[in-house]
Amino acid sequence: MRISSLIVAGCVIFSLYLVIFEREALLAFAAGGAPDSETVGSSDDTAATEDDTPAVPVVVLASTAQQIDQVVLLRGRTEAMRSVEARAETSGRVISEPLRKGAFVEAGDLLCEIDPGTREVSLSEAEARLAEARAALPAARARLAEAEAALPAAEAAIVEARTRVPEAEARLAEARASVPTAEARLLEAEANVPAAEAGLAQARAGIPAAEAGVAEARARVEEARINLNAAERLSDNGFASEVRLASARAASEAAKAGLQLALSQQEGAKATVQNALSAVEGAKAAVSAAKGQVESAKAAVQSAMSGVEAASAGVISAQSGLEGARAAVETAKSSIESANAGIESAEAAVAAARKEIDNLTISAPFAGLLETDTAELGSLLQPGSLCGTVIQLSPIKLVAFVPEAQVDKVELGAMAGARLASGGREVTGEVTFLSRSADTATRTFRVEIMVENENLTIRDGQTVEIAIRAAPQTAHLVPQSALTLDDEGTMGLRVLEEDNIVGFRPVEILRDSRDGLYVSGLADTADIIVVGQEFVIAGVRVKPTFREASQ
Repeated sequence: MRISSLIVAGCVIFSLYLVIFEREALLAFAAGGAPDSETVGSSDDTAATEDDTPAVPVVVLASTAQQIDQVVLLRGRTEAMRSVEARAETSGRVISEPLRKGAFVEAGDLLCEIDPGTREVSLSEAEARLAEARAALPAARARLAEAEAALPAAEAAIVEARTRVPEAEARLAEARASVPTAEARLLEAEANVPAAEAGLAQARAGIPAAEAGVAEARARVEEARINLNAAERLSDNGFASEVRLASARAASEAAKAGLQLALSQQEGAKATVQNALSAVEGAKAAVSAAKGQVESAKAAVQSAMSGVEAASAGVISAQSGLEGARAAVETAKSSIESANAGIESAEAAVAAARKEIDNLTISAPFAGLLETDTAELGSLLQPGSLCGTVIQLSPIKLVAFVPEAQVDKVELGAMAGARLASGGREVTGEVTFLSRSADTATRTFRVEIMVENENLTIRDGQTVEIAIRAAPQTAHLVPQSALTLDDEGTMGLRVLEEDNIVGFRPVEILRDSRDGLYVSGLADTADIIVVGQEFVIAGVRVKPTFREASQ
């Protein structure tokens, strides 16, 4: 045993004696005088020292911080990697032999089989309905193709009908434009009738004069004939001269010529009357013709209006035909959708029937151990009834709960070790899960560690002590005896500051070791009082004796 260890032990015992039994004297000695009520009750960290107070000898450890691995210590349990209760999804009687608990099963191994009953018949019926629904689809597609083929003809018919409307309207406009012309001609013809009738009246008025001239001319001819006869008789009897006879003859010829002229004038007057009558008839005929043209123009307008109405009716009919064609297309599409819906419904029925048949066999979802017996032969299972429980123990999880103060020290992928409470077996693994949500009751976070368990020697629910490696941290290695408390009960170390003045530093214990405690809260280098720290307070000047960390 080292002499330094004995010295340290003696110093510690002596220090404890002074602190416990001679505390007032010790405080008075440290203060440099007799204690009073104010000095005894004051804090050792705030007491002042006099310059002439004798320095207290202490042993100081010159310590340098070093990097140490942190470990988060937890207590947890083992938990199966996977656990599932295989339950029935349909009802029926079990027809398979049961498997006993503890048996190892592979993924896909049969656990329970249910009597199929009439499910095969239901599947055949569903498949027949599916075939019928699929057979109806080509006919619906053919109707759609036919309806779509008729659609362009209906669209062309409406385009053609629409082109007829402008033509009919143009003919109507032309017919309406001819009506004023025919009416103007009618007015002109009606205006010519009075003039023709006036000419006729004038011509008729000349006939009496012409007849009077004829009568006068005939009277002159008769007179001239009488005078000629008289002249001839007188000339034959020698009572008249040849000159008189010649004059009578000339007068007779002249009278005849005048009669001919009067007759000619009478015929001319009659011809003028006939011409006037013809003119009147022609004027009346022109009026009648003009009226006919007006009627014809109005009839053409009516015909053109009928043509416009017929063209518009043709457009409406073509639109109806187009709408009918489109309706036929939509109907055909609806038929296809209905056929597709029928197919989908039939496929769903087939899938449901097949699923119902698949549900007759309950298989192991993964390789593992049977925790319970599977359902007994002949037992009746209902949906949700338990067939068996399968657990997977390789690998296995170690589950613990990290306090809120230490959760930041744990990281995913960190190495971890564990010791089983039964037998002390040690295993290693790594952190695979760290909860992001704290437990509302305990304010702790779930952590999972994956550990190999090929031989299945670790059971579900065993208690384990877990150590999780955390990030390295700077710490000082100090003797456990160097720790002390201030008057407020804060744990810390007394350190040597400038001019050999004592200071107090609170520290946190990170972990212990055979050589002492690793603490944090100090600077990278620190002079720690390891002997005599109980005899001094903060602010007191001391006489240090340094020693190396290995002593």
